[in-house]
This record gives sequence, structure tokens and C-alpha cells, in this order.
Amino acid sequence: MKKNSKHPWVKPAVIALFAAVLPFALGGCSASGYNAPIDANTPGVWNHYFVYPFSFLIIYFANLFNGDYGLSIILMTFIIRTAIMPLMLNQTKKQLAMRKKMEAIQPELQALKDKYKNDKSPEAAKKMQLETMQIYQKHQFNPLNIGCLPLLLQLPITLGFYYAIRRTPEIAEHDFLWFSLGKPDMILPVIAAAVYYVQFRVSQSFSMSAQQGENKPFAVLGLLSPIMMGIFSFAMPAALPLYWAVGGIYIILQTLVFKKMFAPDRKSA
Repeated sequence: MKKNSKHPWVKPAVIALFAAVLPFALGGCSASGYNAPIDANTPGVWNHYFVYPFSFLIIYFANLFNGDYGLSIILMTFIIRTAIMPLMLNQTKKQLAMRKKMEAIQPELQALKDKYKNDKSPEAAKKMQLETMQIYQKHQFNPLNIGCLPLLLQLPITLGFYYAIRRTPEIAEHDFLWFSLGKPDMILPVIAAAVYYVQFRVSQSFSMSAQQGENKPFAVLGLLSPIMMGIFSFAMPAALPLYWAVGGIYIILQTLVFKKMFAPDRKSA
């Protein structure tokens, strides 16, 4: 805990890595299999229980919309995000509770900094770190416990839907608005990247604490993610940046709703 407490961005980075390898671990097959069309007979636990059900629902809703796969993807995105909203609400409650604890112990931490501000020796640094941990233990506060379980629980769902979009061949045969769902588009990636940047900024304003919001590595990751998403989207079928853009808009609205819901708690903190 002493070693990692200086790097609160470690857990999000580990989760991102876990997200990248999860489908391959569950599928147990080569990477090329994750681009192949999927149907009810496609083998594999990952394919059968996570990817194909979403592919089936995409086709089902598209048929209800007279073959409009764009509307089907948008509807499915809203359904999935609404289904996992309770997990995010629970995570938000825990983060706000931790922030209240952090605000309560802040005077003690500041007094500790003042105590050692004129002593820059290694021994003083070790004593300050030890006393900081003692303050955390006294108040039962863990700066690394930011509630990652909801993120881990939703990963198979969001990744399953992502691969369902990639592996449902019917999507590529249709258009939506000004673009073809099966071909790269030059405008949609910019929209998706802009949406995710706004999402990061909105989420940052509602972060667990001011200290986390000022963390430079966390800010760099938040800025780098939209840029990388936009770059990759230029080479991907437009159905994917459409999914990312709609999902990002939903998360922005969800964050604003949560911010309004917990506004009285924030004022009283």
C-alpha cells in the first residue's frame, strides 16, 4: 500500500489491460476468430454466452425498425447502459463516501505536511509516509479502494456487444444517416473522439476528490484515450464509432444526472 499509494492511476491502467485480454482468455482461440461472422453454431464460451446473444438482439431490433441497423445499435447501447447503471450508481455512492472521509482527514494530513515541511531527509520522508498510513488506518480510509468491481462486472457486457457489432455481417450491408455502417467514415471518428473527451471532462469534474482530478498521469490517460479512439476509428467500420459516440453521450448524461442527485450531499460535505 505504501508503494502504490503514490500512483492512484495504477488500478485504472490494470483494468484497461484486463479489458484488452479478457475476450481472448474467454474465447480460447486465435485473434482471427474474433473478426469472423458469428451465428448460433459458433463454438466457444465467449462466443456462445456473450457475443452471439447481442448479435441476435441487434438483428432482432433491426428487423423491428425495417432493417435499420443504426437505430438497432443505438437502442441496444441505451439498453445495455441502462442495465448497468445500478452498478455505476453504487460505485458513485462509494466514491462520494470516500471523498467525505478524505475531506474529514485532510486537516490531519495538512498538519503532517507542515510538521515535516522543513525536513527533507529520507528518514523524515519515511516517518511522514508511516504517519500518513496510520492516519488512513485510524479513519479506515484506503486511497486505492475506488470501487473497481462495477467496472470489472460490466467489461464482459460491453466487450461482448463490441464484438457482436464487429461480427454481425448484416450490419455492413446497411447505411445510417450519411454513412455506411460497414465502411470507415471520416466524420464519425471525430465525433466519437470529441464525445469521449467531453465525457472525460465531465467525469473529472465529478471525480472522487480534488487530488485525483489534479493527478497528471490520470489527466494524460483521459486525454490520450479519445485521441487513440479517434485514430483507430478511421480504420474501422462506422458502426463501431457510432456505438462509442452513443455510449459516450449516455455516460455524459448519466454523470450529469448523478451529479444532480448527489448535489445536496456535495454541499453538506
